[in-house]
Amino acid sequence: MSRHAHSSSRSSAPIITLYDLKSAGPQPWAPNIWRVRFILNYKRLRYRTVWVEFPDVEATLRSIGAPPSAARSDGRPVYTLPILVDPTHNPQMPHVLANTNNIAEYLESAYPARPVFPEGTRALQTLFVHYIQEVFVKPLLPIMVPLSHQHLPARSQSHFRAPTPAPSGVPGMPTLPPGPQREQAWRAVQEQFEFLALVLDKNIGDGAGDGTVACGSEVSYADFALCSVLIWIQRMAAHDGWTRVREWNDGRWLRLWERCQAYMDEY
Repeated sequence: MSRHAHSSSRSSAPIITLYDLKSAGPQPWAPNIWRVRFILNYKRLRYRTVWVEFPDVEATLRSIGAPPSAARSDGRPVYTLPILVDPTHNPQMPHVLANTNNIAEYLESAYPARPVFPEGTRALQTLFVHYIQEVFVKPLLPIMVPLSHQHLPARSQSHFRAPTPAPSGVPGMPTLPPGPQREQAWRAVQEQFEFLALVLDKNIGDGAGDGTVACGSEVSYADFALCSVLIWIQRMAAHDGWTRVREWNDGRWLRLWERCQAYMDEY
């Protein structure tokens, strides 16, 4: 339950629905969906979560009229999570949105209070988030994808397999790299964190930042995008990964995680 109390008089009002990936455990972990959850919590919006297993994603999203996220090379639509359904302005014709960044833009426009894009930062934050999702996370994938696969329910594991046989001999099961290769992967991850720290330190030199968040002294969408990756590491690789990351750059990433912790409520 959220630490942001909601009035009982509003209990029957239309409520936003966030469609998230069902895990074998109780805690959500998908970073692209956490970015949306952060915004909902930061803006103090009422919402509920509907959990969907991988095999049911397309059928579920088609049933609610959700748009596809992309198209395959043959033109067939691709349906992915998250999906946000907002009936609060028009319950008969709710807004149904796909794609994390599109959802973020919609929430900022529809609910401008407590902005996640402070004035004059939207373009730079968009570039920052693009870097996080297209470059920064790449060294993490050989580690985090197998770990995330292990946390899926058995039915989803069978549906969401790697396209090629794994070294273990189990067809299509994503596996963690062996010890030396995994250490090499973590070193590549650390290089990305080191580079990002150097970039963010420029805010301190200009006197425009507090050394923790990306824009000035208040959290924003850029921080939520980065902290979503930290949550992914913390929940999927608590001992092998988070114990390292939280110490890197003099504890900077732990401080960011703590700054965002107030917005980590889960419905």
